[in-house]
Amino acid sequence: MDSAALAKLLFENTTATLRMYAVYLGERLGYYRALADGGPMTSAELAARTQTHERYTREWLEHQASSGLLTVDADGLFGLPAEHVPVLADPDHVLYATQPSIDLARVARRLPELVEVYRTGAAPSPIPWEPEGRANPNRAQYLNLLGKQWIPAIPDVHKRLSDGARVADIACGLGWTSIAMAQAYPNITVDGLDLDARAIEIARRNAAEAGVADRVTFSAKDASELTSAEPFDVVFVIEALHDMKYPVDALTTARNLLAPGGSVLVFDVKPDEEFKAPGPALEQYEYGWSLVACLPATMGDPDSAMTGTVMRPATLRKYAEAAGFTDVTILPVEADTWRFYQLK
Repeated sequence: MDSAALAKLLFENTTATLRMYAVYLGERLGYYRALADGGPMTSAELAARTQTHERYTREWLEHQASSGLLTVDADGLFGLPAEHVPVLADPDHVLYATQPSIDLARVARRLPELVEVYRTGAAPSPIPWEPEGRANPNRAQYLNLLGKQWIPAIPDVHKRLSDGARVADIACGLGWTSIAMAQAYPNITVDGLDLDARAIEIARRNAAEAGVADRVTFSAKDASELTSAEPFDVVFVIEALHDMKYPVDALTTARNLLAPGGSVLVFDVKPDEEFKAPGPALEQYEYGWSLVACLPATMGDPDSAMTGTVMRPATLRKYAEAAGFTDVTILPVEADTWRFYQLK
């Protein structure tokens, strides 16, 4: 790539970053939802509907129309095209894509601190939840795909859950993985675990609203605290292993929780088998999040695995073998951005 092409690329990337900040404003202020519900409207009408300032709203609308996310007619009516509603205004749709803008806003606030820890090897301070709250980037995928496509594509696990099973969901976050499994498999019980007490509080509320609180239990604890509990038929670790400081310890605990014939399912990122440069777009995306979020979360401890987001199959196999697993299988489950491992 020559100098002119590189300069053009960085300009385009800056424009794309600013577009995501505009998506953040649209999601936070309810602009997209208002346009989806109310149809085309003027800037004054949208401002009144969302209780925002007309001049700010007009600038946002013009930016969105200029970017091709909205339409505008000769009368100044701005509309959200029907084909854009799933991506921008329907949180239950598998294509819903506004949530990364929230994480971009959150990590941007600590970029100056990252400069310092990159020099020292320390871990940055945790990003506070407020004012954005915690994003739900994969909620719709879990509710639409986890129990309806992904797990059914794993025959032995699907049968075990269909017949009734005890399931552990390690690092469950806001609980959507546990909830999705309980909705798809009415005969199972799920123990969701996460170290974030606030996330667990929200997970319990989500489970109650979803009507599965009688079969899904959430606890703010480490999975190692379950070693004396009744064994689990399946233990899931979904989009979490690469974020753990001690992945071998986590997998060892998961193995110790298993009932005879049980297995551990690790669903995580899907980089290529080997590093190459330039890499595919998906790896560029994963490396980007690793730089500002996933790797910093594991730093500051010389004993940490310091995995980073881009966990390749060889790395997962190394962790699994160190944890005592003798059978590590990459499952043939179709998904663009996910890789599925079964550990026995």
